[in-house]
Amino acid sequence: MASFAMAFPSKKEDESGLSSYYNNKTTIIQEARVFNDSPISPRKCRALITRIVYLLYVGETFGPQEATTLFFGTTKLFQHKDSALRQAVYLAIKELATTAEDVIMVTSSIMKDMQPNSEVIYRPNAIRALCRIIDPSMAQGVERFFKAAIVDRNPAIASAALVSAYHLFPHAKDVVKRWVNEAQEAVNAKSSSTFFGSSSGGGYLGFGGSSSQPNGPQAIASSSYIAQYHGLGLLYLIRQQDRMAVTKMIQQLGGGKSGAGTTLKNPMALCMLIRYAAKVMEEDPNVQRQMVELLEGWLRHKSDMVNFEAARVICEMKNATPAQLTKSIAALLVIAKACFEICCHSHTGCSCSHAPKQCGHMQCRSRKPHRRPQSQRGDIRHHHTSKGRTGNEASVDRLIKQITGFMTEISDEFKVIIVDAIRSLCLKFPTKHVSMLSFLSGVLRDEGGYDFKRAVVEAMFDMIKFIGECKEQALSHLCEFIEDCEFTKLSVRILHLLGVEGPKSPQPAKYIRFIYNRVVLENATVRAAAVTSLAKFGVNSPEASLKRSITVLLNRCLDDVDDEVRDRAAFFLKVFKEKPLADTYVKEESVFSLAALEAKLVAYVKDPSSAGQALDVSSVQKISRAQAAQEAARPSSLDTIGVPAPNKAVDAPVAPSAAEKQSAYLQQLSEVPEFGSYGPVINSSLTPAQLTENETEYQVTCVKHVFKEHIVFQYNVSNTLPDTVLEQVSVIMQPQSDDNALSEDFIIPLPALTAANSPGTIYVSFTRNSPDQFALGSFQCTLKFISKELDPATGEPEEEGYEDEYQLEEVELSAGGDYIIPSYSTFGAEWDRLRSAPSATETFALSAMESLKAACDSIIEVLNMEPLGGSEVPSSTSVHTLQLSGLVTGGGGKVLVRCRMTFSRGQGVTLELGVRAEKQEVCNLVLTAVGG
Repeated sequence: MASFAMAFPSKKEDESGLSSYYNNKTTIIQEARVFNDSPISPRKCRALITRIVYLLYVGETFGPQEATTLFFGTTKLFQHKDSALRQAVYLAIKELATTAEDVIMVTSSIMKDMQPNSEVIYRPNAIRALCRIIDPSMAQGVERFFKAAIVDRNPAIASAALVSAYHLFPHAKDVVKRWVNEAQEAVNAKSSSTFFGSSSGGGYLGFGGSSSQPNGPQAIASSSYIAQYHGLGLLYLIRQQDRMAVTKMIQQLGGGKSGAGTTLKNPMALCMLIRYAAKVMEEDPNVQRQMVELLEGWLRHKSDMVNFEAARVICEMKNATPAQLTKSIAALLVIAKACFEICCHSHTGCSCSHAPKQCGHMQCRSRKPHRRPQSQRGDIRHHHTSKGRTGNEASVDRLIKQITGFMTEISDEFKVIIVDAIRSLCLKFPTKHVSMLSFLSGVLRDEGGYDFKRAVVEAMFDMIKFIGECKEQALSHLCEFIEDCEFTKLSVRILHLLGVEGPKSPQPAKYIRFIYNRVVLENATVRAAAVTSLAKFGVNSPEASLKRSITVLLNRCLDDVDDEVRDRAAFFLKVFKEKPLADTYVKEESVFSLAALEAKLVAYVKDPSSAGQALDVSSVQKISRAQAAQEAARPSSLDTIGVPAPNKAVDAPVAPSAAEKQSAYLQQLSEVPEFGSYGPVINSSLTPAQLTENETEYQVTCVKHVFKEHIVFQYNVSNTLPDTVLEQVSVIMQPQSDDNALSEDFIIPLPALTAANSPGTIYVSFTRNSPDQFALGSFQCTLKFISKELDPATGEPEEEGYEDEYQLEEVELSAGGDYIIPSYSTFGAEWDRLRSAPSATETFALSAMESLKAACDSIIEVLNMEPLGGSEVPSSTSVHTLQLSGLVTGGGGKVLVRCRMTFSRGQGVTLELGVRAEKQEVCNLVLTAVGG
């Protein structure tokens, strides 16, 4: 705001308590009497309004009576001539309007400042405030003011009107839709706007200014075309339900194949148009050719922002051709090369404005090649072979040298992006691991925060996992790092890795010194992790002398001041003496999945029938210790190839955990009295099956709940039509087989469903006629309802409607997901343990499979089991073995599958499927799932 700024309290005031008094809500309400002073003191009023807005900013709330008192107190200042005070008043009433009562009374005062002949400095404020004040029914009365403001040649007024219209749209759609011509005119602005400040010298509201400016009209030129950005957003909001209109808008504003004729001059507006084009392509593949032509034209735009956005969309297209990828990556490489040259040959390092952009190009390029088939990757690699490009193996060393030159000059945020890109290159070009590992170890010694150091450590972890030749050198670098590591979490993770990989190395004793130094020098948490790591050397190392040395070191730990360290040392000394304990607590690589265990505990606590019964954890999914450590270390997990996870919006909601989903389902089911006698839920499908397309008027998803003697299908139904109500909504399920494994009990329909109360829930219950058997099959589903139009005047549905139905996708009961969940185990030991257990073997001909890799992926998807070995298939082999482990819900126990496969070109894959389980029914389930 012009000459209005919020006064934030200083640290000294915070310490003395003055700030808490100065910005106390009660004190501010008492001081509101300054609004009634005569004459009014603009300075005092501005200071008090500043404090009011500050309290609202930090989350303080005013009650309706308090807000009303302050609201109408500030409106008394409308007639004052001080421009800065008037702007502060508008800001205050805009924020208080949502809580205060009878705010509609100030409409006439605000509309005076919206008149075309009023001061320019006040009109944007008045427009934004009026948007918060008026009732939706009054929108038609102020329509002419908004229409005039949208096409005003002052960009501040036009933008304020466009954004206000955007906020009014959900409440007054019919009125705002009539402003489409004005919004189109704002988007089609041909020249930069010139507007004039007020004669009182108030300055330009929203972009700074001062009341000390000289009197008289001040011409201020604006070439940002910001109104185009806001106008485009409003146009899309109005037309978003009409795909043809959106497509036509994109083509008209796109400017043809070259993109040069576009009327959009604002880069942000062009970026938004590109995103709209991407959405249209996703929803309607038939327009992809026209959209791609526009995107390729935007690759040559003068704005780097537009270039990068167009390249990103092309790279993320599901069926992009090699030629299209080549053009987008070529555009990225041109900018990336210029950025590298600027950063590497200047004395200022990477302080130039291209640094963030350069890192963005690296992230986009590192993400893409791994998502394409081998044929497309080859085309990209060929494009990278020219001089100055960074995509081929020969240029990796030069690239590493260039990056090293500016790593110390950029922020940690960009360092993390670069390290993730380097990790991707490590796994793409494993023969260059020496130079890349040297780079990573070098930056690991540099200054940096936790996120940066963690990214480097994770990159080294992946190199150890996927590139065997560098394991010894990488472990040595990590040992040196923990000597001076200031982050406890990283030290614990590295110690865990040393305990896993160290005993397998040719010289395990060389790591003992680094680990024991942590026992002597570090805090209690690290010391405890070091004790566990030492114990793994003692158990897993074949050298008897090393075990004796470990025993001596652990005995010294018995005198530690921390009880956790002492307890671990005593525990492992006991384990050394008894091999069964060592096998169970040290060598065993599986642990409970925390998410699955939490879900089980939540279900156990909320189940009334569990009272007096012990918790059964035999059906809880297990994962490897490495997976558990990885989950704890990477909340936003990266692919094993090292590609950075897609960025999330700052305010994007966090996805619920498995336990939270399970808890929500249990809460919903507990509220249905018909399910009270069903007992505990054995398993729920945590990922709902989508039964309709995203753009359809009715959206339906299905969640399956398996009980001991019943199966309940939960249909979540959304009605996206705001002027229609659905009554007596139900789902009719027709089984596709006649095995009579399930008998329908009842349907719990929805009495009524509108867009406002969507989604609603429908339940269909079936009885398992043979609870010991696993019912499989598919159901044809139809959504049936009575459709009634809503009366626009009363909002009530019409008396008469018509019966209608909507065909849904089929719902399938399958082995994987509904009965089998992935669970980690040591395959060799478990396979031998189940030698005398029920088993089955059968041979299948998978003639449709074009490779062993495709066969492995298909089997894993169908059975939903944990691959323990063989999921990575060498391209040169024609014989392969895949090992899978799973857990059957409902007391089915452990199940192991061994898939022996041979591939013959032209004949497909021949599969010998061997199954061992704790029950014969489980073996039959697996064979049926694969052969059915």
